Amino acid sequence: MQNELFPGEIPNWIGGQERFSARGELFDKLKSADGSLLCRVARSRDEDVRSAVEAARIAQPAWADTPPVRRGELLHDLAMGLREHREEIAQIVAVETGKSFQSALGETDGAIALGLFMAGEGQRLYGRTTTSGTANRYAMTVRQPLGVAGLIVAANTPIANVAWKVFPALICGNAAVLKAAEDTPVTAWVFGRIAHRAGLPAGVLNILQGYGEEAGAPLVANPDVDLVSFTGSTAVGRQIQVVAGQRLAKVSLELGGKNPLVVCEDADLDNAAKWALLSAFSNAGQRCASGSRIIIFDEVYARFRDMLVERTNGLRVGPADTDDFGPVINEKALTKMLNAVDAARQRGAVVLAGGHRLTGPEHRTGFYLAPTLVENVPADDEISQTELFGPIACLYRARDFGEALALANASPYGLTACIHTRSLGRAMQFVQKVQAGAAVVNAGTYGSEPHMPFGGLKQSGNGWREPGTEALDVYSALKDIYISIDPAEL
Repeated sequence: MQNELFPGEIPNWIGGQERFSARGELFDKLKSADGSLLCRVARSRDEDVRSAVEAARIAQPAWADTPPVRRGELLHDLAMGLREHREEIAQIVAVETGKSFQSALGETDGAIALGLFMAGEGQRLYGRTTTSGTANRYAMTVRQPLGVAGLIVAANTPIANVAWKVFPALICGNAAVLKAAEDTPVTAWVFGRIAHRAGLPAGVLNILQGYGEEAGAPLVANPDVDLVSFTGSTAVGRQIQVVAGQRLAKVSLELGGKNPLVVCEDADLDNAAKWALLSAFSNAGQRCASGSRIIIFDEVYARFRDMLVERTNGLRVGPADTDDFGPVINEKALTKMLNAVDAARQRGAVVLAGGHRLTGPEHRTGFYLAPTLVENVPADDEISQTELFGPIACLYRARDFGEALALANASPYGLTACIHTRSLGRAMQFVQKVQAGAAVVNAGTYGSEPHMPFGGLKQSGNGWREPGTEALDVYSALKDIYISIDPAEL
């Protein structure tokens, strides 16, 4: 299938052209579903980063001078190109990540929706006009581009992650250099191909393949990159903040989560179980918004735990549309997850379900972790405090609402949170008091929509919100303009 959809060797996009790395190096991309070779990929280094940034720097002034409405029209063409090729893109996402085609198609449609929303912002790139405290003076603000945006994305929802950053960066008049996730290189490449065919000017969007240390780090350090927007782990986010902060570059970080889902004694337990499993295990738990901490009132703990164990053991794991979720992205990630569960077990945790690699005939060569539930884990245990980014959830007891809220907030992260209850008072108190950037009642911990801001508190980010119209604040600068007149000249 890959020979029909994409070449066997995946290049960069620099200055509107496909280019391999200056050193001619390639790395292997393996299929998550079966461990076989999918393609070989350009292994970019510092010299390739410099070429991409230079191409962006050259292209950016003309792009900034293009009226925002016209920029929006071009980005609308790009979004429509994604729609035209949505099934092709979904096939690529599925074969790269191992998720089902239907799941990949839903993700692709989300990327298209984001693109159409952001394209419309070209007609609404608002500043504001206001009053001055000085006579014969007028005051206003306008939005202006920052310059070159360095964009670094994760592999968990690859086409959505690319769209999430590229569309707002470009609508604001920046040129962009996107460092593709090394585990999903083809998705980024096909996005670049569709952008090229849609008529996006050469150099406005450049796409680099390669490893984080070899291509991402030089991009962050490049002095001609005015903004770095990163989605990924908190540890890497800290490094980016330090490096880019030395030159006072703007940095937007969307980092990890260890998100709580609270189940009260008055909850609809069937609905709560459905959403707890979806939050914990859909997309193989590879979501920053994954519900990996399930906090259950004592009164219903045993009953709800048994419901979850039974339903977890019935989940189907594999790459097909009939499966509930697929593999994790690579062998390294799988090993890290297994080691974390084993270490927690040695400290006294009880593994209720899963906790092992799937090794049956259909799973043997892929990167599959059985859906895993763990209990008897202290709130301050390492597995309670560390994002694992896989299909692993821990269960906790709470005596009452106060203890449940305290447990929900007992985390270094603060990205999303959810409560299941029939009480309006509890729901309102929870969404007000939980330390999270997004709070949900009677559903899952994930599901942010393209027109809404997304981001977190504490170690889940540095305060910016993407996407929504709030993303415009990330990718543009406000300029105050004052105009004084001389009444005698009227």
